Amino acid sequence: MLPQMLAQVDLTEAKNIFPQARDPNRRWFGVYTVYNTPAYNTDKVKASDLPKTFEELAQRTEWAGRIALEATDIEWLKGMLQHYGEEKGKELVRTIVANLKPVLTDGRLAMARSVGAGEYLLALNNFANLSLNVKLAGAPIDIFPLDPVALFYAQVAVNAKAPHPNAARLAANFMLSQECQIFYTKFGRLPTRNDVPTNPPGIIDMITQKKVVATLFDPPEEARLRQTFNALFRQR
Repeated sequence: MLPQMLAQVDLTEAKNIFPQARDPNRRWFGVYTVYNTPAYNTDKVKASDLPKTFEELAQRTEWAGRIALEATDIEWLKGMLQHYGEEKGKELVRTIVANLKPVLTDGRLAMARSVGAGEYLLALNNFANLSLNVKLAGAPIDIFPLDPVALFYAQVAVNAKAPHPNAARLAANFMLSQECQIFYTKFGRLPTRNDVPTNPPGIIDMITQKKVVATLFDPPEEARLRQTFNALFRQR
């Protein structure tokens, strides 16, 4: 969305969220964090057998065809290219594609449910909050963060031409409140406030032991990333 379509607003609850979750120009605010991590079926893969790096994961040829990835996952790809550098990142992804033959799926929540059901051994990457949502529902699934962990924020903003801007600001402010973010954690979403514990506890502390990279991009870069993703994953 173009910045000029979003109003610059001051929300009283914004001071309580992570500084990184606040747009410096006050046009958007993070409602919950979206960390990107692999996930695995805990009944079918032992925690002790999990790889420690994406390079190691790329060599697990015995898992070929049993690993899923959402078919539009440019956030993860952006994180990989930022972390490793453009050429090294692409080469690693090519190795992952060649060795693991990941299955491209439609929908991240559906993919998390498929991993939890044992249709796939692992998700090469998924939104951590969706994997946690399925875990909280009782499925044998868990996350295992690897460097890099791509991060972005589910955002709230006010339309610059909102017909009722005061009501819009009140609604946006409520979404940043402790009350609302506690509600979100019931479904595995990860808060942007320090005073709201994660569900299960300690998730953000565990994830942030890894290298976290923010993955903001504008529309031209989004188009470029989609082309790169398709070139890497759809031309085997």
